Amino acid sequence: MKRALVCGAGGFIGSHLVKKLKKEGYWVRGVDIKNPEFSATAADEFMLLDLRERPNAEKAVSGPLDEVYQLAADMGGMGFIHSAETEIMRNSVLININMTHAAAEAKIPRYFFSSSVCIYRDMKPGEPEMTEEEAYPALPDNEYGWEKLYSERMALAYGRRYGMQVRIARFQNCYGPEGTWRGGREKAPAAISRKVAEAKDGGTIEAWGDGSAIRSYTYIDDMLEGIYLLMHSDLNVPTNIGCPEYVSVKELIDTVAKVAGKNVLIKWIKGPVGVQSRNFSNAKIYSLGWKPKYFLKDGIALTYPWVAEQANKARKE
Repeated sequence: MKRALVCGAGGFIGSHLVKKLKKEGYWVRGVDIKNPEFSATAADEFMLLDLRERPNAEKAVSGPLDEVYQLAADMGGMGFIHSAETEIMRNSVLININMTHAAAEAKIPRYFFSSSVCIYRDMKPGEPEMTEEEAYPALPDNEYGWEKLYSERMALAYGRRYGMQVRIARFQNCYGPEGTWRGGREKAPAAISRKVAEAKDGGTIEAWGDGSAIRSYTYIDDMLEGIYLLMHSDLNVPTNIGCPEYVSVKELIDTVAKVAGKNVLIKWIKGPVGVQSRNFSNAKIYSLGWKPKYFLKDGIALTYPWVAEQANKARKE
């Protein structure tokens, strides 16, 4: 039986990754500064640890482990990314310094690091697909991207020095049930789902920008499959994982409203939008046989009812 550590196991992707690994027959240790918010952990062992502290990182990797999945980070949606620059850079860098060093010193054979497409520059609508190599010369749009880029390079450097097999995934926006849906850290699919759920049929919701920003949204099950395939592959370079369906924010809202069976009006307001557009090559992850099974309408059809249920419960409390 393989033994794995999932850091960030109290978060959205991390908690789902624990379940995925358990289904694959792993013994799993989960570590986070918090417990999963919406369901009990599936981990065989769960440690509440602050990985910004080096002794805690060393404790996390103690005992025989075959794989470490490092997803722990201080992060959230665009609003949080733009309002918490110093927290993101300090907290996430400390976590990654400690975890990369601890895993290498513990002679962990395989180490996975969750990066982000935020490491890329701003793109204009209609630009050709950008490959992983075109992240350089570097010009991320925000400090979250700069931190991820630095942490990628650190993980690869430790891999070279210690002979640790490092795998790096650059995530595109991931969404699904049991993701943060309120409080300021939620991402666009969950935030829009909440607003539509709370709106009356024919009502008005607010959204940042003018609706023209273009993004890709990756459903959680597809992301987990990409992580698993990448970790067990020979791809030792940063690899994009994301759905190739690109939509505007206006199209995202229209999709959520259609799934909800509501007509909604949109009031566009000033707020942090981020880059104009995204369009990335998925050729590397495709080479492993990965293909998305869920496009936006499919994923929202599974996500919106869960968010609506949470919003309904919150109204009654």
